[in-house]
Amino acid sequence: MALRVIASSKNIKNIVKTIEGNFMRCLATAADNKNIGFIGLGNMGGHMATNLMKKGHKLHVYDVSKPACEAVRAKGAKIADLSEIAKMDYVITMLPNNDIVYNTFEELMKKDINKNALFIDSSTIDPNVVKSIQKIVKAKGARFVDAPVSGGVPGAEQATLTFMVGGTVDEYNAVKPVLEGMGKRITHCGSYGMGQAAKLANNMMLAISMIGVSEAMNLAIRLGLDAQTFADIINSSTGRCWSSEMYNPVPGIVKTAPANFGYSGGFSTDLITKDLGLASGVATASNTPIPMGALAHQIYRTLKSQGLGNKDFSVVYDFMKNESNN
Repeated sequence: MALRVIASSKNIKNIVKTIEGNFMRCLATAADNKNIGFIGLGNMGGHMATNLMKKGHKLHVYDVSKPACEAVRAKGAKIADLSEIAKMDYVITMLPNNDIVYNTFEELMKKDINKNALFIDSSTIDPNVVKSIQKIVKAKGARFVDAPVSGGVPGAEQATLTFMVGGTVDEYNAVKPVLEGMGKRITHCGSYGMGQAAKLANNMMLAISMIGVSEAMNLAIRLGLDAQTFADIINSSTGRCWSSEMYNPVPGIVKTAPANFGYSGGFSTDLITKDLGLASGVATASNTPIPMGALAHQIYRTLKSQGLGNKDFSVVYDFMKNESNN
């Protein structure tokens, strides 16, 4: 009987320790939860905002699209105006281009901002625009980093994005816990604009590889090879890349790829064309030859002129297939 009492006493102590441990973890988690403003709820931003809420952060969101706002509000976010968002602990922007990003920050800086806030831009823009934004944010007493992403819509949905951060080491350390709610790899690239430098070079390579995969798949199929057989060969040999393995442009190869949904959603031809234009600009400014990047830009500009700007950029395969059948 005495042994049973001792055992019970030990069990009670273990239970108490477990409860105390869980309580302290809850307190720590609550302390880590932030009030976050999120501007831009498109194909990427909507998923990113959702993942932040899953981590327990309180989201205040803004987008010119009411349906986009409502979709995130239904998951627990609060729809807010720019005045409210300017007062948050962190403000994340995920917007289409240079002008929209800069104009948004100009408007934000006219508000009564939280001087302890850290502003994070995850759009893809010119590194020089980043430096201009950092100056106007700093002039208001707050902090800013550029943190563009790679990983596409699947990465945004699954919270596996790569973030390329430009800013000081202290600023990088301050934003890292928040970015980890949306991505797996958070890399400090250097000072302001270096995140964008990494992103533009990466996206240029992505465009080139997608065109290469599309050409190779189209050639193999026209020569009589089965599409799945050739895709399996690519992905177990030297041609393997993200465009072939995770985002194959041929319908039926990767079930989740936009190719299976009429090339809708995903990363639009408009956006990859914009990014290639930015890469071309910084290449010219730095006297860097990019012959393949320039050709990729020309090809995607052609797709835009054919009315395919709103289609996913992997539609380049469908374009080539149809061209070769003419």
